Amino acid sequence: MADGGREKQDDGDREPRGAEGGEDVVDDPIMEQGAVVLRGYVVSRINAEDPSRHVSPEQLGGRPNEHQDPQIKEVVKQLMKIADEMNRNAELQRLISQVPGNCAQDIFMKVAKSIFDDGINWGRVVALFHLAYRLIYRALTTNHLENIRIIIGWVLRFIRERLYPWLVQQGGWVGVINGFSRWRNVAIVASVALVVALVYYRKTR
Repeated sequence: MADGGREKQDDGDREPRGAEGGEDVVDDPIMEQGAVVLRGYVVSRINAEDPSRHVSPEQLGGRPNEHQDPQIKEVVKQLMKIADEMNRNAELQRLISQVPGNCAQDIFMKVAKSIFDDGINWGRVVALFHLAYRLIYRALTTNHLENIRIIIGWVLRFIRERLYPWLVQQGGWVGVINGFSRWRNVAIVASVALVVALVYYRKTR
């Protein structure tokens, strides 16, 4: 079951610590900000969908007040716009609910790769975040808190291995602020991509 745990350690010390515990002990601004943005997205979605459940960045492996940076707030706000549109897709929500909360890393990575099979855009990044959010929320509500940082680590690993060059081209995470005008169309396309990925997962598991 090597695929379900840590992958090969070819990167040695280059692996973000977040892949193990969610901490941002990395020297790369894009990776560090990505972890903060992901946690901000998760906290914002929980606040929107389940206000009675108080979740802090620290519970997700982060630092107090890490989301107070105005730029981070604006990035998360733009990502939430896409997510709100995606939430209207009932089929998408049904499929996400069928992914096991304790899924192995290889399952998560298979679905994640399928999302980006035919391209990368901000909507598909949100689709990835949304899948992670659902798994994290399930871990919170079923008291499997140990899974939270593991899932965040999977997302960080995927960002580093598959999305990093694209993020550099966008100027980092602020690219979602600067180049975002057709977010509703992007959200619809991203929803379809995630539905296709989840259907593919169900057929191949």
